[in-house]
Amino acid sequence: MSESENDLQDIFLGRQPILDRDNHIVAYELLFRSGQVADAHVHDDLQASAQVIVQAFSERDIASVLGGKKGFINVSADLLMSDILELLPSDKVVIELLETIQIDERIIGRCRELKEMGFHMALDDFVGGAQFVPLFEIVEVVKFDLPLIKPADLKKNVTYLKHWPLQLLAEKVEDFEQANHCKDLGFDLFQGYYFARPAVLSGKRTDASKLALMKLVGLVLNDAETTEIEQAFKHDPSLSFNLLRLVNSVAMGMSHKISSLKHAIIVLGRQQLQRWLQLLLFVNQSSDIHNPLLELAATRGRLMELLATVQAKRDKDYHDRAFMVGIISLLDSLLGMPLNEIIKQVNLSSDVEEALREHSGPLGSLLLLVKKMEQSDFDAAAVILDEMHLSRADLTQAQLEAMRWANDLKELAE
Repeated sequence: MSESENDLQDIFLGRQPILDRDNHIVAYELLFRSGQVADAHVHDDLQASAQVIVQAFSERDIASVLGGKKGFINVSADLLMSDILELLPSDKVVIELLETIQIDERIIGRCRELKEMGFHMALDDFVGGAQFVPLFEIVEVVKFDLPLIKPADLKKNVTYLKHWPLQLLAEKVEDFEQANHCKDLGFDLFQGYYFARPAVLSGKRTDASKLALMKLVGLVLNDAETTEIEQAFKHDPSLSFNLLRLVNSVAMGMSHKISSLKHAIIVLGRQQLQRWLQLLLFVNQSSDIHNPLLELAATRGRLMELLATVQAKRDKDYHDRAFMVGIISLLDSLLGMPLNEIIKQVNLSSDVEEALREHSGPLGSLLLLVKKMEQSDFDAAAVILDEMHLSRADLTQAQLEAMRWANDLKELAE
């Protein structure tokens, strides 16, 4: 095994979505951590992992998991000045200048040079300062770390930056209320899992189509007759349409389209039917294909399934339960209902319930691992990996495959 392959097997990869004002994902921030870097030297990790970043793009084809979107990559002053940066695909990368970079003529000249090569650029964690003014004609995005800036300073800096043709990005957005406040201030882009935070409203009623879907999931889980499942679909034409649309979009290698519900149910089989029903919970109309919750749920479910396959290669039922835990874990955000109430509506096995309620058992550990990776909490993820006897290579390979699968699902269903 080559040295580069060893490096790639000991890498942590984080991917955080960046959304526009319509809550559509338009880019991702990619975070890399070399497993060889000790906790005390994390601040040196960017330069130490520079080669790993380039190899990840070339050998692991990370560009393919961006789904046609750009990837923001943090760079230090040393990495900015390094020739290795030029090995990255300029059409896929946004160079994000860390706030620790001391701005001088050398840095400004290098930024101009990279922009002429076709790179897009962003400024990270802006808190004000005249030294950044020369960059405002070079960078296209300026990021604000919301917890690090006072509300009054945030408003003042936003007003100040409106003098330049810049996109403003609010980072670490906690909830929709904060996102809407930033929109009112004039922000264009938003980073954070605010779209996945449960907004549980007292007395909120789930719409009929979601309840029907929950009942359908229950029928499949309880191995109901095909005719019973078909009849349940027929009671809701919009669900029937969405099922056929999704089934026909997943490139199953068939030479003809699926035109009937019974045909779809038979061809898919119960396992795939169960998965599409779960994903359909996140889709009502074609415009909802862009719902970031759909992509997160699909990625989370598929990643848990792949990791479960590594743990127990022949236990297909365990793989299915892992996928289901990943999907259901986001339903409270989608439906605006407490998770306990959702669980009551579907007949779940005890290990699935315990994983969802308490993060207990092997499935609960998998769910916690996936959540930590979504948050780019690599230290916590490393502990869980060791406890579950999974390698970093297992995780990275599963991540890339899960991201591709979710991207393919969304692109084919558009």
